[in-house]
Amino acid sequence: MTIDTRALGFGSGERAIYATDPWTTRGRFYPEAPSLTRSEFQRDRDRIVHTTAFRRLKHKTQVFIGPDSDHYRTRLTHTIEVAQIARALARALRLDEDLAEGVALVHDFGHTPFGHTGEDALHEVLLPFGGFDHNAQSLRIVTKLERRYAEFDGLNLTWESLEGLVKHNGPLMTRDGQGTRGPVPQPILDYCELHDLELASFASLEAQVAAIADDIAYNTHDIDDGLRSGYLTFDMLEEIPFLAGLMAEVRARYPHLEPSRFTHEIMRRQITRMVEDVIAVTQQRLQALKPQSAQDIRNASQVTATFSAEMAETDRQIKGMLFKNIYRHPDIMRVRAGAAQIVTDLFKAYMNDPALMESHYWVDHIAGLNDGAKARHVGDFLAGMTDTYAIRAHQRLFDRTPELR
Repeated sequence: MTIDTRALGFGSGERAIYATDPWTTRGRFYPEAPSLTRSEFQRDRDRIVHTTAFRRLKHKTQVFIGPDSDHYRTRLTHTIEVAQIARALARALRLDEDLAEGVALVHDFGHTPFGHTGEDALHEVLLPFGGFDHNAQSLRIVTKLERRYAEFDGLNLTWESLEGLVKHNGPLMTRDGQGTRGPVPQPILDYCELHDLELASFASLEAQVAAIADDIAYNTHDIDDGLRSGYLTFDMLEEIPFLAGLMAEVRARYPHLEPSRFTHEIMRRQITRMVEDVIAVTQQRLQALKPQSAQDIRNASQVTATFSAEMAETDRQIKGMLFKNIYRHPDIMRVRAGAAQIVTDLFKAYMNDPALMESHYWVDHIAGLNDGAKARHVGDFLAGMTDTYAIRAHQRLFDRTPELR
């Protein structure tokens, strides 16, 4: 795949015709006067950064639970890396950079403590009450659970930011109303009854670059953290042709490089090649689609910002290596079991006695609720916890708390 460098947006300052225009936004659920100094998507991004949910990401697991090193990624540092890549892609493709960055910054708001382990455990205990989905939880946070503004709950983000949050990974429904990846989470359906996010269409191109930036970021930094932890070795990377090629390239240019610099040189090349691949594929699809508006991107028959077939295969191989050597490593699985026990124990304790959730602002109203409504509030409380808060909460309530090392 080759890039048309003449079409890149570096330094042009002009949005493409298919970019989302902040000055013609579909607006906010609660109307607000426009800002004199910021576009609507700038305001969204700024509101996201100033939330409690954003700050909590610094103590939520990305891969390694309770890490002994300060250098492993957390959910916050992962989010910042995703936002950087999303903004770079948006600039190259002449999109609205603020919208792309905002979607990237908010995309993991709904994640529980202990990463996907916590999400799986919370989903299991909430199955009788509709289950748990981190994307739906992100929507709940920005439309209901953040309590900062005098005139509304949530952040009152624009329609475009909410659409990007919900649909950055593609449509959630087919045109005939069927879920594309199983049933659509009820919180998303409930919100769309009030404010239709058009679940059967693709999201904006800004949201799509945020989604592919997520893949690029964690494929790269999970390798970096895996090498740092010792769960991955350079020999393991050699088994993937794409990574073997990058390593050969670095060795040829820097034959005596120390391991830490060698790792970084591989990672920076990996990000560059993946970003360039996405730009080239997206340009090719834009040329075929010839969109005249952002709505044409939404109505397209396929995703516009994605990997080439070759890079998609590399992505599959990298994920397979990470699952085999890190995510499913016996040491990690043992720690994951302890983390799941913490979430399960806390859920049962709070369902039995909601008064134990002393810092939850709904605690005084939960007693009269049915089990489904009570479970959702308990789920909100648990999902909002950081790793450290969940561990301390468990230590207060139970004689023994699993050691997450």
